[in-house]
Amino acid sequence: MSDVEALRSEPALTGAATHLECTLCGSRYPSEELSTVSPCCSRPLYARYDLERIRSVLSPADLVHRSADLWRYAELLPVRDPAHAIRLGEGWTPLLDTPRLADALGVSRVWVKDEGQNPTASFKARGLCMAVSRAHELDASAVALPSAGNAGGAAAAYAAAAGIEAHVVVPRDTPPPILEEIRGLGADLELLDGLITDCGARVAEGVRAEGWFDLSTLKEPYRVEGKKTMGYEVAEQLGWRLPDAIVYPTGGGTGLVGMWKAFDEMERLGWIGSRRPKMFAVQAVGCAPIVRAWEKGQEFAEPWEGANTYAAGIRVPRAIGDFLILRAIRESGGAAATVTDDEMVDWTKRVGALTGLFCAPEGAATAAVVPHLLRSGALSPGDEVVLFNTGSGLKYVR
Repeated sequence: MSDVEALRSEPALTGAATHLECTLCGSRYPSEELSTVSPCCSRPLYARYDLERIRSVLSPADLVHRSADLWRYAELLPVRDPAHAIRLGEGWTPLLDTPRLADALGVSRVWVKDEGQNPTASFKARGLCMAVSRAHELDASAVALPSAGNAGGAAAAYAAAAGIEAHVVVPRDTPPPILEEIRGLGADLELLDGLITDCGARVAEGVRAEGWFDLSTLKEPYRVEGKKTMGYEVAEQLGWRLPDAIVYPTGGGTGLVGMWKAFDEMERLGWIGSRRPKMFAVQAVGCAPIVRAWEKGQEFAEPWEGANTYAAGIRVPRAIGDFLILRAIRESGGAAATVTDDEMVDWTKRVGALTGLFCAPEGAATAAVVPHLLRSGALSPGDEVVLFNTGSGLKYVR
């Protein structure tokens, strides 16, 4: 392929988002202004696109020679001006076939989507890349978020690259490597005694008093747009088919619901059919609001009291997108299940020995839960499964 042909294969980076939509009632709102939750229901907003127009000008074949990052799907992302697309090499992480892990788990095939190879060594780079890029495009001068750790590091990185202020509030027991990362990237870091929900209250104070733009999970429309690219990548890396099951460590759940959104978009584009993977949410025994709500048949999840797990990324006692997570699980025929901290420790070592991947405890949880899902009948031995390792184990070294 010539240099000219390669250049032509790159997207124009003019996203085709037409409006924002309340995920609970469907009310529509303008997309070209800074927005948080829906004014009607105080629930997450989704960006919606002119998929018919995109379908007429974009096909999977057009993606083949594009850049190996999440911006390869630019027409399906909200950033309009390429000058505001912040690039640190995010996305297009490997989907690794792991036959020895599949044998150990007792299923037909296992791929690990290794999100630890993103900038700042976690999947949070995807969402914060998109959220900060779009906030920059819409003239935000300072951003803020509460974090269990990795989101704070990603927010700091992308804000630094954009040249805007970042304010990050995390629990005091956040792993030290993540704290050093946030400081090293120039963000204003505040430590609080408590959980991510307590940090969220502090950020809300700063939003009111200082005018920060709130990047909290699903409290703005664009982190989910970055995360949905995981769904596009899984489909493309598997030759435009989907696996039988996806197992995802679930705190705020943005990645799980983002992939579910991506599958719907891809079907409307004509890139895949109506078949969907079973979506499995795994949480820690010490913090499992989604699992409890799923078991009770509830639409919304009650906050979890006394949240306790060393896997900081899933120590989230309340998720604003709870109903979206539960909807995706139920519509897909999946399930929600828990693992213990001891199981995560054990499977970190087992996954490492079987694959060569040093995964974060949240990633180990996706392997640890598979035997439980097999015993319950939620998974079958013949299933082909994608496990998401959401970050590098190095982020947890103390």
